[in-house]
Amino acid sequence: MNADSLLGTVTRLFRLLVERRIDYVLVGGIAMLQYIEGRNTEDIDLIVALPALKKLPEIEIASQDADFARGRFAELQIVLLLTRNSLFEKVQRKYSQPRSFVEQDIPCATVEGLLLLKLYALPSLYRQGNFARVNLYEGDIAALLHDYRPALVPLFDELAHHLPESDLRAVREVVADIERRLARFGKGLN
Repeated sequence: MNADSLLGTVTRLFRLLVERRIDYVLVGGIAMLQYIEGRNTEDIDLIVALPALKKLPEIEIASQDADFARGRFAELQIVLLLTRNSLFEKVQRKYSQPRSFVEQDIPCATVEGLLLLKLYALPSLYRQGNFARVNLYEGDIAALLHDYRPALVPLFDELAHHLPESDLRAVREVVADIERRLARFGKGLN
């Protein structure tokens, strides 16, 4: 899919969401581009409620489980994070704001919302042994922490409602490691 075709398809998707009055929030790699330069992605990620899928027959759903659905809109791959998951619903409700994208204001996850989603996903990615995605997510987390310096305690407090204690402990360790790397980065390689 070339860049012009991709942009046109994304624009059509966002217009369709507005026309059908579907509450959604842009998350994932394209949302990261709103905050961090140079992030690549192969799909578009949206938080939506499950009933919204019935209003979007143009999206061909390929797979679905309790928290996610994957599909296509024309040539565009879409990952849908379903609001049945209480964290996804919380990010949609509390951690989103309008951002300008393809000449429209799009509801987009905030820095804190993106961090919550990425930190929430890490324990599962580690268990799956998905090193490539772990590396990508940890890089995104490091970039957001470096550039925006968000307060982490409220994020850990929120994650405590959605992760088992052992996973939360592991997430805190990963963040501590990232913070140590960022401190080294700030000192340079003297």
